[in-house]
Amino acid sequence: MRSPRSFFEPLAIGAPQPLRAIPPVPSRMIHFFDPGNPKMVTKLPSLATSVDVLLGNLEDAIESSRKDQARAALVDVACTTDLGTTSLWARVNALNSPWFIEDITRLVSEAGEQIDVLMVPKVEGPEDIEFVDRLVALLEARAGISRPLQLHAILETSRGVANVEAICMASPRMQGVSLGPADLAADRQMKTTAVGGGHPGYLVREDPPGGDVHAVRTTAQQDLWHYTLARMVDACRLAGIQPYYGPFGDIRDVVACEDQFRNAYVMGCVGAWSLHPVQIDIARRVFTPDEGQVAWARQVLAALADGSGAVMIDGKMQDDATFKQCANVVALADLISERDRLLESRSDGRST
Repeated sequence: MRSPRSFFEPLAIGAPQPLRAIPPVPSRMIHFFDPGNPKMVTKLPSLATSVDVLLGNLEDAIESSRKDQARAALVDVACTTDLGTTSLWARVNALNSPWFIEDITRLVSEAGEQIDVLMVPKVEGPEDIEFVDRLVALLEARAGISRPLQLHAILETSRGVANVEAICMASPRMQGVSLGPADLAADRQMKTTAVGGGHPGYLVREDPPGGDVHAVRTTAQQDLWHYTLARMVDACRLAGIQPYYGPFGDIRDVVACEDQFRNAYVMGCVGAWSLHPVQIDIARRVFTPDEGQVAWARQVLAALADGSGAVMIDGKMQDDATFKQCANVVALADLISERDRLLESRSDGRST
């Protein structure tokens, strides 16, 4: 365990100074792409006008025979493709894979100034983050990188969930955590084969009317991920980093995808993964505060002025607690409004 006094000191001589706060950059959708797919890569400049984050994926969706090609292609994308103000992230292979060291080494050494965040899969404890932290610092120092790369963990194992607070607090590089429901379901031996979403067998049923257990009764499907997501959000907020919902695998079911994303948004997540272009607009719509909610929040802030005391607005009591809730909504709305202005400007071909 590092002393609090040394926590924000570089882990290698010549490495950049660690960040003391996560930059306030909207990341409503983390849109995955296969860097080894030339057709997909040609679409990146256009996609960059509509998404907050583009993520080059080197892990599970990339066949073993294509790992080296995809890695080299991602370095090329980072160094040659103009993405404007859209962030570029990379998901590396797992720490126990034969590709991890080469992924980290080449991405940091050859594209460390262009890549903002390294997403690390299957993180199980703080020791995983501490190892990557030190390795990245050494590579940054050797390459002369001017600003620190950030780390993002995927919560995909039972051990990772049990250690999520320690994972979030392991390094000042930590940018956020995403829920990885498919791998987590497998690790837990959950009886579902879906990638995110619910299960028709996970439900509650109303009490029997008149004691007749065979009568028709209303049922409601429950959220398999509620506990894990809530714990992850708390752990992230404890550490001052960002929580995300991960993938929703049923591309056709845009309605259920929006429901799942909205649940995550209401609980405190700032974004979700988009695996297909159809999910980009869903994420944008869900993780952008509703105009009516923003207008109400501004009304509360104006009525309470300095945040002290209590007032009644439309029959509802507003006090210090609701003032802080409303301040969060307005701050997010202003941040996203500026982000969308930049995206619109780039889309129109104007200088940003």
